[in-house]
Amino acid sequence: MVSKRGGCCGWLIVALVLALVATAAVVAIMKRKPGGGGSGRPPKPLPVPGPPGDIDSKYGDSLGIALQFFQVQKAGKLVDNQIPWRGDSALDDGKEAKLDLSKGLYDAGDHMKFTFPMAFTATVLAWSILEYGDQMTAAKQLDPALDGLRWITDFLIAAHPSDNVLYIQVGDPDLDHNCWERPETMTEKRPLTQINPKSPGSDIAAEAAAAMAAASMVFKSSDTKYSDTLLQHAQKLFTFADTYRGISSDTYPKLQSYYNSTGYVDELLWAASWLYHATGDQTYLSYVTVQNGKAYADWGRPTWFSWDDKLPGTQVLLSRVNFFGSKQTSNAENMGLKSYRDTAEAVICGLLPDSPSATGSRTGGGLVWISGWNSLQHATNAAFLAVVYSDYMLTSQTAAVECSGKYFSPTDIRNFAISQANYILGDNPMKLSYLVGYGSNYPQQVHHRGASIPSDAKTGCKGFDYLHSTSPNPNIATGALVGGPFQNDSFVDLRDNAVQTESSTYNSGTLVGLLSGLVTMSSIAKTFT
Repeated sequence: MVSKRGGCCGWLIVALVLALVATAAVVAIMKRKPGGGGSGRPPKPLPVPGPPGDIDSKYGDSLGIALQFFQVQKAGKLVDNQIPWRGDSALDDGKEAKLDLSKGLYDAGDHMKFTFPMAFTATVLAWSILEYGDQMTAAKQLDPALDGLRWITDFLIAAHPSDNVLYIQVGDPDLDHNCWERPETMTEKRPLTQINPKSPGSDIAAEAAAAMAAASMVFKSSDTKYSDTLLQHAQKLFTFADTYRGISSDTYPKLQSYYNSTGYVDELLWAASWLYHATGDQTYLSYVTVQNGKAYADWGRPTWFSWDDKLPGTQVLLSRVNFFGSKQTSNAENMGLKSYRDTAEAVICGLLPDSPSATGSRTGGGLVWISGWNSLQHATNAAFLAVVYSDYMLTSQTAAVECSGKYFSPTDIRNFAISQANYILGDNPMKLSYLVGYGSNYPQQVHHRGASIPSDAKTGCKGFDYLHSTSPNPNIATGALVGGPFQNDSFVDLRDNAVQTESSTYNSGTLVGLLSGLVTMSSIAKTFT
């Protein structure tokens, strides 16, 4: 990942970005907004879908492509390598601590391993499998999803060698970003960074706990021993995060240029929610409702789901408990769950373009647009939450959500998710697929070291001629979801323009979930275990 202060984009690209963003201020608002709907009367409940039906080939094909990006980003000793221009790399990661940290995924277009976004990728990928594993199976894509998830959780297990130690970074971003080279040939030192009681990072420890708790349910039926191992790590990491509190980017200020965390209480709620689902232990449910709900959950104020802000995801995840019930919950816990669900509905109301409380931050083409850097992140995450919530409604035969007196059915919410997915796949003013490898027109200059350098090139550290080249990448980073358009729907396909052309692994987790939710219709399981 390039530093969020601009990194190697250069002043020319920064000026271009500022000029194009300024242009967005005069873009006319669309007369017709995709993903609309709504009525003044509550609709009747829709019938509960049956098992997975016919596969929508557009979403099935794009799902298969999206999953390949996890193969592109793999570090370590590759097994059954499917990417011809990739090979073994980072085999010595962790050796200075006598650990094997060779696995995991490279963060973006660089060769850093940041545990925070990597763990978030694992959590949402596991969530996607838990909700839509049957639909992935119908589309013949479950195995690659499981493979990508396990490659991350293997790393997380290795990165947690004792109860109160977690390695949160492999590599030095300054050294890494001063090189432009293939991962297979890198020779720079790759130092390790850890959190511990004296150097806390509750945000990262809790995210890793969430990832392992969610993944433990994914692997429970196929590999009980591995599932148990994941759950044990999750519980210990949660205790570590909750006991020794601190923000990782306060402990290590250099992180502020890359993954500047704004807090940790959202991760504590997120992790406890996943641990409740994984264990059924009421202690975790009480933690997120009675004990800490009012103080931490910010009920009634919708925000944007991201690697940094887990509150919207927690609200939707705990809505599941409210939708489908639990006989053991107390009145106080049920009141807390209702508050989470009410806030989840506020999130949904903010997304639907015809809702009275709809966000006005959209492109003319209908894409939710919150930030110029990696603009597709929020649209993808929001659409994933929307399709999940609509399926909770369908399965529970909940007729509608009410948004300031206007009612929206599960179909309306699903249509919003479809509008965002279709924009990503090419239904946009640029007629460009932002998913690399999908369709006939997609970005050719993805900001990605390995994709930009021929596999037989001898560059050493200083292969910057390939960064600045105007030629298409010699290798296709199949499945990469690039940063995305400016608010005026424009996109500049230049490798130096990392703001728009860099891809990040954490985008891929929710994209896989979104496409899996749309690939066909079916009811969801009322419990994960």
